[in-house]
Amino acid sequence: MKKVSRSVPAPKDLGLVDVIGVPEGATVELDLRLESVMEGVLVTGTAHAPVTGECVRCLEPLERELDADFQEMFSYPDADTRTARKGEAGDDAEDEDVLELEDDLFDLEPVLRDAVVLALPLQPVCQDDCPGLCSECGARLADDPDHHHEVTDIRWAALQDFQQSDTGDGADENQEK
Repeated sequence: MKKVSRSVPAPKDLGLVDVIGVPEGATVELDLRLESVMEGVLVTGTAHAPVTGECVRCLEPLERELDADFQEMFSYPDADTRTARKGEAGDDAEDEDVLELEDDLFDLEPVLRDAVVLALPLQPVCQDDCPGLCSECGARLADDPDHHHEVTDIRWAALQDFQQSDTGDGADENQEK
C-alpha cells in the first residue's frame, strides 16, 4: 500500500457544459491510496478542486470548492484472463469497462472526470433561498425583495377603465348633493 499526493492541472471540459465545472488548468489536489491486490491495483482517492459557474436562478457567477471521492480497480494486463473472458458469451461489454495498467502506469483522467461530474450540482444556486429573476422584466429579486408589477387580468381590462371613469363621476355627484 502506498499513499500519494499530487497537484495536477485540470483537463479541458471537466464539468457540466456552460453551467458549472472546474476551469481548465486549475489546480486539482489528489490524495491517493494505491493498494496492490491479486487482480491489479486498487486506487482510492479524493480530488479537491475549485469550481466556477453561474446560479441557475439569478445567473450570478459563483465559486465553490469541490471534494470528489472515487475508487477504481486497474487490472494487470494478463493475456490468460483476457483470453478466458473473451471466450465467454456476453462479456464483451464488461471488457470495455475494465481499466488496465499500461507499463505499470494508469490513466486516472476518466475516473477523475466521472467522479467530479457526478459530484457537481445539476442546478447550482448562489444561495439556497435565491429568489431568482423577475419573470416580467428580468430584475434580480435578491437586490429588490419588494419588486412587483401591477398585473391586470386582460379579461377585466375594459371594465377596469370603466370603473375608474365611473368612480370619478360618482364622487362628483356625491359632493354636489
